[in-house]
Amino acid sequence: MNFNKFTNSIRKKKEKHLKFEDRVKIENPIKANRILPKNKQITRKEMAEIIGCGVSSLYRELRRGKVILKDSAWKDYQSYSANVAQEDYDLQATSKGPELKIRDDHKFVEYIESKILEEKWSPDAIIMDLEKNGNPFDTEISTRTLYYYIENNMFLNVEITDLPRRGEIKKRKKRKVKPRQKVPFGKDITHRPKEAEERLETGHWEMDTVESGKKLGTACLLTLVERKHRSTLIFKLRAQTQKEVHRVLDNLEKQLGTEDFSNTFKTITVDNGTEFLDSETLEKSIKESSKPRTNIYYCHPYASYERESNEQMHTLIRRFIPKGSAISEYSKERV
Repeated sequence: MNFNKFTNSIRKKKEKHLKFEDRVKIENPIKANRILPKNKQITRKEMAEIIGCGVSSLYRELRRGKVILKDSAWKDYQSYSANVAQEDYDLQATSKGPELKIRDDHKFVEYIESKILEEKWSPDAIIMDLEKNGNPFDTEISTRTLYYYIENNMFLNVEITDLPRRGEIKKRKKRKVKPRQKVPFGKDITHRPKEAEERLETGHWEMDTVESGKKLGTACLLTLVERKHRSTLIFKLRAQTQKEVHRVLDNLEKQLGTEDFSNTFKTITVDNGTEFLDSETLEKSIKESSKPRTNIYYCHPYASYERESNEQMHTLIRRFIPKGSAISEYSKERV
């Protein structure tokens, strides 16, 4: 028997086309390994077994989703993003087709050009809106594919220079920060349910604030982004305080009713900002004392990647409210 043919057939049987859910199962242990002691880290072989593929396939996938992030000391480190890997996969699948998906969909092209040139939307915001509110066009593409089309001049009227700057990172200056209390009652993000972690269902949110410029007042924005469909709520706060955050959640519970609030906001993931540290009050219902209205989970310090949806939304917000602005000057209607 030809040994090479035999081993090749075995390899082919092990090959598997990864889905987004598989990529999330790779991303989670990669992130966890950064904070786990070496003897408790998940090996590449174990990751491959979890998703049911060969080790060599896993390494190819890690290269596909490779991203460079910053640690707490502002140094680069290599990680893996399920979103980046999926978009690359979608792009490769598109490029294998016989022709461009947008070639005959003139209404879709006009829509994209109008959103970018007239309304100043980013490709991310356009695709996110189509996914959330329904796509009336024949064409369905990913954010990565849309960027690819623009970068390669496949639109008549839109060029890469029409988009906001992408990928530029300025080094942060050291500054004094408010002392942060310990979280005696808070739940760590590692205890967040699988449905929230892997974006398997709606109702799991990320919450954060957008501050005014230094010495430009206490007003800020409170943002809530739903992890699965990226639905977003934005509220203007008078100050970046626990009291103001509680007020917003209390008003939402009054408007929705406790049962609908709990079904809508199953979990909320936050950072360790002082405005979020009273988890007991954040979770406590204003109508029912017997059970919490939601479940609050806290990210690890300096781990903004654990609230990826929030970070992406803040990038979009800063297009309309530039960093250093006085948020008090923006009306609630404009927000």
